[in-house]
Amino acid sequence: MTQAISVRLDDEAQRALRALEAAGMSRSEAIRSALIASADRLRRRSALAAEVAALEADEADRDEMLAVAGLMESLRAPG
Repeated sequence: MTQAISVRLDDEAQRALRALEAAGMSRSEAIRSALIASADRLRRRSALAAEVAALEADEADRDEMLAVAGLMESLRAPG
């Protein structure tokens, strides 16, 4: 099912739309593609934030990171 919508584009959005159209996309394709890409980025950002929170909450992982950092520091050449 398709649905028609109406939007007001600012100058930046108009330039972006023109660039996508110049690359061969129709206006509808460009807008659909941009909406899907934006939603995908939002989902990935949320998934990454959840992964970071899980890692930060993992005490064993934090201990291992500190151990690796300590090892790397001990291997560093004197400066």
